[in-house]
Amino acid sequence: MVIVDTGVLYALADRRDSHHAACVKWFVTASPPLIVPPPVIAEACYLIGRSLGVRAEAAFLDAFADGSLMLGELLLADIERMASLVRQYADLSLGGTDAAVIATAEQTGATAIATVDRRHFTVVRPRHVDALTLLPESL
Repeated sequence: MVIVDTGVLYALADRRDSHHAACVKWFVTASPPLIVPPPVIAEACYLIGRSLGVRAEAAFLDAFADGSLMLGELLLADIERMASLVRQYADLSLGGTDAAVIATAEQTGATAIATVDRRHFTVVRPRHVDALTLLPESL
């Protein structure tokens, strides 16, 4: 089980992104489920639609229908945890979307995060493990 962050989803969609090749290489060999928290979906839709257009945004959404990606769930306790993380890491400017990734990992017990954001996810300490495994490893 891997929790997927926005940057990887964007890099998969944009061939010009500097992380595109590494993310594609990881994605084609990744073991499901690849769980995407709701705030990540919204952020990815916005970025992909704005930069790459409606067709690319729709193709991203199709990945949920075809089973390539799985919609994560946020419970009230997860949102409370997100608020706690945003406060705890205020100096880092963690933000709600990255906090949702951490809260989803904690809720599901996932120890791996697919992200290009090494700045935030190497610093944040989840409750359930000492550190998260960051994928793709080749970044």
